[in-house]
Amino acid sequence: MKHDEITGNTGSAALLARVQALIGDELRDVEQIFAEEISSRHPFIREVLNHMAGYRGKRLRPMLLLLSAQACGTIERQHLVLAAVVEMIHTATLVHDDVLDEASTRRHVATINSRWTNETSVLLGDYLFTHAFHLASSFGDAFACRSIGRATNIVCEGEMAQVADRGNLLLTEEQYFEIIEAKTAELCAISCSLGGHYANASPALCDALDGFGRSLGIAFQIADDLLDVLGSEQKTGKSLGTDLQKQKLTLPLIHLLATSPARRAAEIRELLAHPDEGTREALLPILKSSGALQYARARADEFTVAARQHLAALPESPARQLLEDMADFVTVRSA
Repeated sequence: MKHDEITGNTGSAALLARVQALIGDELRDVEQIFAEEISSRHPFIREVLNHMAGYRGKRLRPMLLLLSAQACGTIERQHLVLAAVVEMIHTATLVHDDVLDEASTRRHVATINSRWTNETSVLLGDYLFTHAFHLASSFGDAFACRSIGRATNIVCEGEMAQVADRGNLLLTEEQYFEIIEAKTAELCAISCSLGGHYANASPALCDALDGFGRSLGIAFQIADDLLDVLGSEQKTGKSLGTDLQKQKLTLPLIHLLATSPARRAAEIRELLAHPDEGTREALLPILKSSGALQYARARADEFTVAARQHLAALPESPARQLLEDMADFVTVRSA
């Protein structure tokens, strides 16, 4: 499950306002490129696309790409196009995720699969993927297409690995991190490194940006997994508890099972093996009293610190400062 928000308090709203002040015009250009690329003459497709626009998030990945470019030099037309490309790919994964999770709402709006059908969602995701690669192919060199293609392959592998591990109640922390690095962090990493590459940054700086985006993406996903356990659907505006219903182990549960006595762990696994609407509420006090939630938050904080450390390779600038501040806020989520 992915949720593209940096939200939750006045501080994060102020951060978004600063981002808009620095790159707001460029983000609007990205939206125009996005809309023009996926436009259709077909009334039904236009209706679906207009509905989808209602639940796209805060454009985290385009922000990362543009801020990385700004931190390394200047934002060029290529950056705007690439920002639209990564947003298309991310949106496609959201549309497909909602089918996999059988989710009914996202950002207080009905998902495509609940408003129409799973078939519509699958085809819309495919539509976005194909348009993303068509747009990426407009560059004069193949680097962008190869980079985006490789990252998308990794994202899909991560999603498939997670599906394969549904019901695996022996999933290890190492396996969990491999999955989320692929399905979530990879696209954040490539957004940052492409921002640097097309601003003529050195390979070392591009590697640092990749590391920043990767660490930030992992922290973001841990926070999202915590939200699935702790959040309120009324506040978040999306379906919660789907990880439990789909028997997808996330970091708090993995830590709980790994640190519980054998008998207690067996009881928890039995509860997880037959999830129902009350499973989330039944597990929450156990997760709180065990320290599993605090452990997951601490791990997210570790990756936030690592993300900021990668930015030390960049020169001081307003864009670098915003990237640092974004690292602090990705784990602040609306509960």
